[in-house]
Amino acid sequence: MSVQIRLAVAADLPHLERIENEADALLVDLLQPDRWHPAPTSTERLADGGIILVAEGEEDTVVGFVHVIEFDGGAHLEQVSVLPAFGGRGIGRTLVEAAKHAARESGHDRLTLRTFADVPWNAPFYASAGFAIEEPSDDFHRTIIETEASLGLHRLGRRVQMGVDLRGLR
Repeated sequence: MSVQIRLAVAADLPHLERIENEADALLVDLLQPDRWHPAPTSTERLADGGIILVAEGEEDTVVGFVHVIEFDGGAHLEQVSVLPAFGGRGIGRTLVEAAKHAARESGHDRLTLRTFADVPWNAPFYASAGFAIEEPSDDFHRTIIETEASLGLHRLGRRVQMGVDLRGLR
């Protein structure tokens, strides 16, 4: 299945919450948390600002998205989600590559993310896309760690920060 990656428009926003919740069901099944917080609403996601790209499949159906938050001094890949029915087709990788290029085009030299170290479609996947584990070095990332702790994510598995240098992208 071929997809087209494009900037999200208002009509796409209601689909993002459903896509993330369906994709997160895979993590819930694997990690078996006592509680899992639902995906942000469209309003909450828009409030975070940044760049939202969608993967559009056949018949203009949105099957995945990526959200990059821009902060003072950087860009952070906040979420990548693909509908499970469309998993394993390279859509997530295509979204990550598009996010890297969009962040670079917005003037950022690096893109960071936080993820589970030992979930195959998390840190190992991002490593295969050029990201490397790094230590948090600023208040933005330390705030993310605090949020993750308040959500109890650390009890579900080791979390890591990863980053990629965008300066060599063409």
